[in-house]
Amino acid sequence: MPVDEILESNTQFLNAWRYFARHSPTGEVLDLPEVHIASSNVSWMMLNVAFLPAPLETEAELRSAAAAAARYFAPRGNGWMLAVCEDWLAPGLRPRAAELLASHGLQTGMDTIGMVTDRLMEPVRPLPSLDFRQAADARGRQDVADTNAHAYDAPGDVVRAALDVPAYFAGEGQGVGYVAYRNGEVASCATVLPIEGIAYVALVATMKEHRRLGCAEAVIRQSLAEAHRSQGLQRTVLHATPAGHPVYLRMGYRPVTRIHFYMAAASGR
Repeated sequence: MPVDEILESNTQFLNAWRYFARHSPTGEVLDLPEVHIASSNVSWMMLNVAFLPAPLETEAELRSAAAAAARYFAPRGNGWMLAVCEDWLAPGLRPRAAELLASHGLQTGMDTIGMVTDRLMEPVRPLPSLDFRQAADARGRQDVADTNAHAYDAPGDVVRAALDVPAYFAGEGQGVGYVAYRNGEVASCATVLPIEGIAYVALVATMKEHRRLGCAEAVIRQSLAEAHRSQGLQRTVLHATPAGHPVYLRMGYRPVTRIHFYMAAASGR
């Protein structure tokens, strides 16, 4: 894959999480020599993340990155994650990454696929009839939170506390979130963040009973259309779970890299 697109994928991910951290009442952004910290400092570990600043060649560098992240997060007591781009590890280092990181309390978590497109393809199938509402009030924010909690099997109150932040979905040059309702029920949601002139797609989730119907694709398209209308954003970047990967391929996204998340449980301090 092109090196510049791998860098773009990593940079977009980092800056999207910096966006969340900077707008969180408890968030912090910190650039250390070994890692970048973009943490909302909330109980939901998905928003407490350390990122590699550059490609790594040696075991010592990977251990150092994990140790620096652990020193930051451990005193705060929340669960957290270390994002590791596969293409940023030397080939000989990749097979041993999980073993090396386990000594720092990090366990293998989810994988994501960095994807990009300059133009969405037309839908390949009819999309469902949905009611789209912008997540501009407490109800909308809570619906985004509850849908993500359902999708990631996380406690609803924990995710609500993390995502009920008005600035995340403020629009007018900031993030815009939409919730899709089907037959009066919350079906799916998506958020688009303006990151350095690119539309970054985040917080996509669908309720189980509304999956495989095109709800996620429809709400993503609605969110991107609004970002294009209000801010002129055309190119888009996202990081897909394996379940979402086929959806994004149909929409015209193409893969550029893979990012593994290693997770550390809350210490309870």
